[in-house]
Amino acid sequence: MQQSLNSFADLLRSAERSAVHLEMRDAYAVDNETSGLTAWRAGRRLDPADRRSWWRPWLDLVQEVTGKGVVMRRARIVSEPASEYIRFEHSGTFTNIAAGEEVRWLPRRRASDIALPGNDFWLFDDRVVQFNVFDGDGRWVHTDQVEDAAVAKLCSAAFAAVWERAVAHDEYTV
Repeated sequence: MQQSLNSFADLLRSAERSAVHLEMRDAYAVDNETSGLTAWRAGRRLDPADRRSWWRPWLDLVQEVTGKGVVMRRARIVSEPASEYIRFEHSGTFTNIAAGEEVRWLPRRRASDIALPGNDFWLFDDRVVQFNVFDGDGRWVHTDQVEDAAVAKLCSAAFAAVWERAVAHDEYTV
């Protein structure tokens, strides 16, 4: 399924209690991050005092959704030492947190005994799962949306296990 940012925003806005996201790749090659990664490689870092320079419209959406009481959590399973992309991602994660998202990091070696789905996913209100499928180079390929109770249960259990072991963003160093 091809998905626009607007249709994903509508899906996120439809959450009533929770939206959790599990990321399991060490690198992504998504178009909307290319310029930010290039700037980061050149030494540019986001300024905590300059909220207007942060990733829009995503952070506005996070603030909107968390502002209505939806708990948003993101867990990232990462290899160590961290890839260049993960170091880039880590350096800007304070913006997600400032917008209301909770973020934790789990070293991949600590995830070996957790049953994980084959793709990154979002889980909304423990009932709707959106799998984000990427190719081997980290480019987004398509989205699979599932409303199957067994799949939602698997993803919920996987996320809970990762979240329990993961390290809070402020305590995790790359």
